[in-house]
Amino acid sequence: MSIVYTILLYLIQPLVWLRLLWRSRKAPDYRKRWLERYGFCKNKVKSGGILVHAVSVGETLAAIPLIKALQSQYPQLPITVTTMTPTGSKQVKSILKESVSHVYLPYDLPCAIHRFLKTVQPKLVIIMETELWPNLISQCDSKKIPLIIANARLSERSAKRYHKLGQAISKLLAKISTVAAQNRQDGDRFISLGLPADHLAVTGSIKFDIELTAKQQQNLAQLKQQWQLHRPVLIAASTHSGEDEIILSAFQQLLKNHSNLLLILVPRHPERFKTVEKLIADNGLNYITRSSKQHPTDQTQVILGDTMGELLELYGLANIAFVGGSLIEHGGHNPLEPALHHIPIISGTHFFNFKVIGEQLIEANGMLVCDSSADSLYSTINSLLNDESRCQQIGENAYQVLKNNQGALNRLLEVIHHYLEKS
Repeated sequence: MSIVYTILLYLIQPLVWLRLLWRSRKAPDYRKRWLERYGFCKNKVKSGGILVHAVSVGETLAAIPLIKALQSQYPQLPITVTTMTPTGSKQVKSILKESVSHVYLPYDLPCAIHRFLKTVQPKLVIIMETELWPNLISQCDSKKIPLIIANARLSERSAKRYHKLGQAISKLLAKISTVAAQNRQDGDRFISLGLPADHLAVTGSIKFDIELTAKQQQNLAQLKQQWQLHRPVLIAASTHSGEDEIILSAFQQLLKNHSNLLLILVPRHPERFKTVEKLIADNGLNYITRSSKQHPTDQTQVILGDTMGELLELYGLANIAFVGGSLIEHGGHNPLEPALHHIPIISGTHFFNFKVIGEQLIEANGMLVCDSSADSLYSTINSLLNDESRCQQIGENAYQVLKNNQGALNRLLEVIHHYLEKS
């Protein structure tokens, strides 16, 4: 498999370039830093430390507490953080600034990976969630560089796809030093694919270990003071194409019964900001953009969240949260971020990326699920707006699920310490 995979990867590089150019039409940053994608990063990183890979925004945000803990415990080791997307890159730069080195992870081509590892010379590689790059894993194994898949998850759907690879996937998994799984079900799926049992550690999900930083608390307090929102607030966050229309249609219905309701609408990807702004305008709604720095008035009906790195604070302004990527078959986004603020969570049925967390929240009555229609979303939100005590109780239930499952970060750090104790 490795030879065929590598040959195919080389052959499709012209298509990869075309795809980058295509995506750069709406997100110009895809046109930049191509050399990094082929392992050319000399003078951009400090060698001999820890490499943390987080493919995009969600994984980057989950990795932040881990990176800060590593900086505290191993101040002598430089940290390089890699992503694959410009949005993930922006998160790293805005939150961690100059405290880490940052470049794109190169494509999984043997020459690019070799060049990259030769420059970075990591003592340990940590890959967030489940990014299984055969050449990266194989070269780390051959160079005796420990590699950990942290906060690892593996859905039934993904496991079935990997099973089709037969012995190739089991040979690859055997080269991973440790898979630190989010839960026993995910861990068992890795073992069923051929991961040696002694390469598995069930550490839990570090996404439960989120908290507001002092800076975020300050920003949130400032926003509350500036905006003076003495009205119900609904946030629809991390939305994807096909969801905003449903949300705006439901919101129009809600305004008939709750005329002072404010919607904070936050698309997942920056390249969609203008498209969603046009949708809001076409719906005839009075809106402002977050990037304009304007403060909402009593006449403002929608705030478009068109900035990066503020979502956790924006959740703190809301009474009810809808988490996107779940009305379409994307798999949903992290429902624990609104749970941190004691607010009820609404999701569509497609939350398979957070299946276990979602099921825990549903069982505890901390998350409600609606189907992919505007009427269902309207009915679910309307029922909460009409019953304040129920709304608050569901929010409290969600928060308790978050608190009761914390501690994964410390368990993951114990696994990491095993590989860095001699550093």
